[in-house]
Amino acid sequence: MSNGSNVNVDFSGAINSLTDTIGKVFQLQIDALNSGIKTVSQIAEPLAKTVTDLATNLAGTLNNVLQSVSSAIAPKK
Repeated sequence: MSNGSNVNVDFSGAINSLTDTIGKVFQLQIDALNSGIKTVSQIAEPLAKTVTDLATNLAGTLNNVLQSVSSAIAPKK
């Protein structure tokens, strides 16, 4: 009693293919995460240096302003 269809199903091959595909998807996600972390660290280093330099320059400028104000207010002899 045949219904006219001849279907050969290779479950082992299908499972192996599915497992390989899932493994590749996870590997791609891990690679993308690693790449993102590397990019963020490459951006963070110069950004931190720039912020530090900016803070140092700002502190020096404020110091100069305070010295100028103090000398302007101080009584002259």
